[in-house]
Parts: sequence; C-alpha cells; structure tokens
Amino acid sequence: MQQLTIAIDAMGGDFGPQVTVPAAVQALSQFPELKITIVGDRHAISTQLAHLNYTPSSRFSIVHSDSVIGNNTPPSKALRHSRGSSMRVALDLVSSKDAQACISAGNTGALMGLSRFTLKLLPGVERPALISPLPTKNNQRTWMLDLGANVSCDAETLFQFAVMGSELAEQSLGRKAKVALLNIGEEEIKGNDQIKRCAEMLHQCQDIQFIGYIEGDKLYQGIADVVVCDGFVGNVCLKTSEGVAHLFLDQLKSHLVTSKFKQILAKWLFGDVISSLKELNPDQYNGASLIGLRGIVVKSHGSADISAFNNAIKEAVHEVKRQIPNRISDRLEAVLLERHY
Repeated sequence: MQQLTIAIDAMGGDFGPQVTVPAAVQALSQFPELKITIVGDRHAISTQLAHLNYTPSSRFSIVHSDSVIGNNTPPSKALRHSRGSSMRVALDLVSSKDAQACISAGNTGALMGLSRFTLKLLPGVERPALISPLPTKNNQRTWMLDLGANVSCDAETLFQFAVMGSELAEQSLGRKAKVALLNIGEEEIKGNDQIKRCAEMLHQCQDIQFIGYIEGDKLYQGIADVVVCDGFVGNVCLKTSEGVAHLFLDQLKSHLVTSKFKQILAKWLFGDVISSLKELNPDQYNGASLIGLRGIVVKSHGSADISAFNNAIKEAVHEVKRQIPNRISDRLEAVLLERHY
C-alpha cells in the first residue's frame, strides 16, 4: 500500500484545532495509507489530542508554527508577513515534497496568493481556480468553477478553467465531461465579450465537449458536468443557492415545531425533498480544490465542522491518488498543441 502525506493548516477557519485536529484523527482511521502533518500551535493541538485520548504516532506529526494569517488580512500583507504562519508552513511542506497536499480553512485570498508563490502555476495556466461539485437531480454532481479565487476573468482564463475543470470532473465520472458556460441566456447573442469569445474558443476545441450556455436556473438539473464562470459570479451563485436551501429548511422547521403530526406527515410526504435540500449545505461537499497549481491545495469552508473538514481531507486524498496536477498539466499541453496546429 502506497503511503501519502497531507499537510493540514490546523489554525485556519473559525474554530481552528477544535475542528481540524479531530477531523485529522478521523481521517487516519478511514485511510490506512494516510500520514498527516498538522501545522499550528503545538500546545493548542496537543490539548485537542488529549481531549480525544489520542497519542501521536508515526502517522501523525505536529509541526509548530508561531503565527496565524487572519481572515481579514489582505493577500498582499499575508504574502509579506507569511513566514512562520501555519498556512505558509503547510504549503512549504508541499513545495518541499514532504507532503503531497495542503488543506486549509483559512483566508481564501491569502491561500491563493501563497499557493501561487510557493507552489507556482502549471505551464499554460494564468490563474488558479476554485472548483467544487454541486448536487444535482438524480444524485449526480456538477463541478463549478471559479468559486471566488478570481473576481474577473478574460476569455483565455475562462477557457483554461474549462480545460482544467473537465479533467478533474472526468477523473470522477469516468467519461467525457459536458462543459457549459454560465450566462444570462442560452442564445448565442447573450453575454459579455469575454463569454462570447470563450464560447468561440471552446467550440473550436475538439478536446472539450462544449454544450453551450447554461442559465442559473438550470445549474441543478444535471445538464452540464462542468459549469464555468468568473469567481465573482460563481461565489454569488453558490452562496445564494446555499441561502435559499437554508431559508426553505428553516421555514419548514418553524411550521413543523407546533405539531408532531405535521412532522411525521412532512417526513412522509417531503422526505426526499428535504434530503436533497440538505445536500446544498456546504458541509456536504466541503473541500473546494485550488486547481492550476503544481501541487494539491484544498480550501475548506471557514465555518466547517469536524465532519465537513473531514470531507475536505477526503477530497485531498482522492486528488493525490489520481495525481490531478499531472493529469491537468498533460491535458493542457494536449489542448495547447491542438490549438497551435
């Protein structure tokens, strides 16, 4: 059994070691081949391990760090003052090949900036992108990118996102991925210049199965396997979807608390609907991948609980096993050759 090592920023997110340490210990029991290097304040980490009655072994090691990058720290400042921080040390472990992936629930902008600085971009990539699967009907998934790493993107960057996203999705699907551009309409005349130009590029690329534009109300229909947009649109779209799901569930609960009979009836009539809406909870698919780098970086929600952070670890393990950066690099090279000729 081939062993793999993952570096975890223990201090990032809203809860720090209270979440990251128990999730790491859980992951060790789920993956016998896994080794974890957890980075952060040694005392805080050891305190959590004591609560769990867990004694560090050869599969679990602690690397002490003196500082934490705050959630409100601007990326430029984070870059200048990153040395010794838990996020930077975890990324350095990937850069030095002492770990094969990094997971952090910390500052997204800082994580992207530091990842680009320490790990560098793959050849042919202008910007990394955050990608995550969204639930769709029939228990399928649609991978969406970018989810917030890049506020605005030109046509070439969107095209690169489509190539990278399709490769990541195909590793899970086992077939060619259907790629769509998120737009304000399905007609070819709709959209801004960047979207139209990217559509032209994708139509000309034989390596990508481009199916055209998709509107926001079709995101969860399973029409496309990969949906491409800039980070501003993607993040707003994702947060809006999560908010609608929470609103529906909260209102449903408020109407049911008055009657046990209503609770039983709702569970019988709308059980599948409620389960589907719960899937929109970010905890269910926590772990957005920062793709386009020469290493694997997974971003967890800052508010993730133990189960959600554990899902981010699982995503990192799967990407290491599938050698995602190498596969994306090979795919990009093939597409660039196709466009050249």
